[in-house]
Amino acid sequence: MQRNAPYLATCLLGITFATLSGCSSFSGSSSQPPAPEPATTPAPEQTDIEYADFEPEVLYQLLSAEIAAQRGRYDVTLVNYLQAAKSSKDDGVIERAMRIAQTLNADNAQQQLANLWLEKSPDNIQAHRVAAIQAVKRQNLETALYHMEEIMNQGEDADFDSLAAMATQLPPAQQQELLALYLRLAERHPNTPDLEYGIALLMKVTGAPQDGLDRLETLLGGHPNFQPAITLKGDLLYQTGQTKTALNYLTTHTRRFPDNRQMGTLYGRILINEQKLQAAQDEFQRLVERHPDVPGLKLSHALVALENQQPAIARAELTALAEQGHHTNEAKYYLGRIEEEAGNLELAINHYQSVEDGNYYFPSLSRASELKAQSGELSEAISHLHALRANNPEQAEQFWLLEINLLIDQNEKAKALAATNAALEQHPENVEARYARAMLLDAKGETSAAEQDLKAILDIEPASSITLNALGYILTERTDRLQEAQGYIERALALDPDNPAILDSMGWVLFKQGRTMEALDYLSEAWGAYPDPEVSAHYGEALWSIGEEEQARIVWEEGLDNDPDHEILLETIERLTNEGSEE
Repeated sequence: MQRNAPYLATCLLGITFATLSGCSSFSGSSSQPPAPEPATTPAPEQTDIEYADFEPEVLYQLLSAEIAAQRGRYDVTLVNYLQAAKSSKDDGVIERAMRIAQTLNADNAQQQLANLWLEKSPDNIQAHRVAAIQAVKRQNLETALYHMEEIMNQGEDADFDSLAAMATQLPPAQQQELLALYLRLAERHPNTPDLEYGIALLMKVTGAPQDGLDRLETLLGGHPNFQPAITLKGDLLYQTGQTKTALNYLTTHTRRFPDNRQMGTLYGRILINEQKLQAAQDEFQRLVERHPDVPGLKLSHALVALENQQPAIARAELTALAEQGHHTNEAKYYLGRIEEEAGNLELAINHYQSVEDGNYYFPSLSRASELKAQSGELSEAISHLHALRANNPEQAEQFWLLEINLLIDQNEKAKALAATNAALEQHPENVEARYARAMLLDAKGETSAAEQDLKAILDIEPASSITLNALGYILTERTDRLQEAQGYIERALALDPDNPAILDSMGWVLFKQGRTMEALDYLSEAWGAYPDPEVSAHYGEALWSIGEEEQARIVWEEGLDNDPDHEILLETIERLTNEGSEE
């Protein structure tokens, strides 16, 4: 709310002081008063200005609004302006009130003001636009289309594309309803490019990209240079699996329209998706040169360069963004990554710690803590987390999880277990902390306590495939309750049928029951998707048991390539090969 203060203060001063300064000599005509010059400039010469003939009640409401604004009570400011607009029905007051309502994202006030404005001025374009947006937010789509058609009938841009883009926020049924309304409107207003484009966009939103392409073909046949439609066609070609055609199409048209930022950005993102990273980097560099003042393009250029192992380019772009105050937290996070990978740990920590909020705050804090621990400053890192938790109690759970994970990563299992106990005393519903404790308890051999924690999680999240799999696997490894274990794993597999970890668990529990051939189907699929050392151990043991010793050794060797010191894999190899040599 405070971020809007300068704008609101300017807005309010413009209407209130100008109105009040003329209240001793009303002339009876209506005009919107001009905003005053800033206080630092000399006052302009007095000129004869005509002001609205407001009633004392309206003047009182405007004065109350100004006082509330000076005190930072913008909710009160809006209420008073809304009342003043209703009382005066003055265009200037309505427009100012609307601007304040939009700044505060006050939808209900915007709706009331739009209705008030249209009562007085039925053809007011701005009022129709606001009314259309508010109708969409209320999912009153026929009303929205009515206001847009009124704008269209006056020869103005009805923003059909903007409304269609808003449809992504609607439930599927309303998306289909909006598409049907657009199609009906197109029958009344044929050959309207913006409307046809909106229909194609809605077809994309409703999951009919080929229909959207067909619509665009007709549109572009009559308007071959309509750039939004060209961009959307490239998007839909890619969405329908025509990758080569999409890339060729966008290559051609980004050169025809080199200043079209949306088209170029789409092209660059498709190149990234297709792992054509150098081409993507070249495209974003071209866009940055064309649009040097667009921070998002610099960020994209930097991140692609980072993927391309060109940290110098990425560092330069990210440093510029941070210095200019654009995408600051994201830029600092990636600068930290660059310095970390370069081995400049102190500089990396400084970058990570300069991330102040947003989505990158906790990942940055996690990396800074890890690097401090690696530098022998684990105690300092933990103390810092304690201080942050104490000063930010509303985020205490996140700070607890950072501490727990840090201690686990540093193999401080006893301290990590103590931290999970303390965290769960304060936040007993936190499933991440409880899951971490279950794994720590299992590692200590406290199977019953681990099982209890996992079942407590399932009471909160019964459809957690990770928890179901963990419980089934622990029971498989630590107990003879194999049928029960299989039941949990089957439930996990039903929820996440392609997860290699769950496939491995399923194969392992079947193998433990002597159902080796069934087990091999699951284990081979798990190993093919994710040749983790533990999966290699299980799959190799099943192969060994049916005499496929050479194939088992190949599987084990691949697991050792990934982790030559993996305890489970080494134990499996030693146990089985020793048994074979004894025989």
